[in-house]
Amino acid sequence: MTLNAYNQLNLLSDLLSEQAEDCCGSISEYQQIKRLVQSLMVNKSVDDQYLMQVLPEIYNYGRQGEIAQNLEQHISTNQENINTWLQHIPTSYS
Repeated sequence: MTLNAYNQLNLLSDLLSEQAEDCCGSISEYQQIKRLVQSLMVNKSVDDQYLMQVLPEIYNYGRQGEIAQNLEQHISTNQENINTWLQHIPTSYS
């Protein structure tokens, strides 16, 4: 089943909010974040300029999470960014 942009944004938001709340994540979650962001960056139905600017940051967060030695610290370090992304992601899809 292929997810549309709305579903992808919801899934991305869910993954980020769970990591922010629990301060833990898995390698597969970071890989999923990267895949979602890659798909959203090429999706023509996403026309939110702010979102398009922060997607590379979210991708980089996922990439760094894949190789982080301490995932809790990685999430803690990025907590402010995650909160900012989460405030914007749900309203990004029109």
